[in-house]
Amino acid sequence: MTSTTKIVFSNPRYAVLGFVIFTCMLVGLLIMSEFIFLEPYVVSHLPTGTETAFVLIVIISVFSALVLPMNIFRINILKKSKQKMGGGIFGSIIGAAAGACSCGPIGFAVISTFGSVGATATAFLTNYETPIRMVAIGILIVTYFTTVKSLKMECRINP
Repeated sequence: MTSTTKIVFSNPRYAVLGFVIFTCMLVGLLIMSEFIFLEPYVVSHLPTGTETAFVLIVIISVFSALVLPMNIFRINILKKSKQKMGGGIFGSIIGAAAGACSCGPIGFAVISTFGSVGATATAFLTNYETPIRMVAIGILIVTYFTTVKSLKMECRINP
């Protein structure tokens, strides 16, 4: 499996794409989770007891940076070979979106827009933030293994 990953990321285009995805996801999720503040100047703060949430955000960012470039590589190869593509890219998008569930400053906008339904949704996402992120990591892990399997079978990458 690592050799398939090495083949994909040996191309500098996919390595740079993975780095950009990791950086954007990490910074975006850290801002949304209120680990990074932008006003009045850029400050980061890791409160006691939130280490688990921080680690889960880093893991989600790493797996998203692995899975998305591999799926783009797979799509580019299968586009040339006219074979049928599976739904690997959809799993990675769902996993990445589920990881972005912390609702710090966004929750107030949802509450004011949707009223009591928005307040209920915000409370649910806030209370179950850690389990939702763990499920997202599970989805990304499954997507990683199915993508590697697909690259070996459909794209005939033999390490």
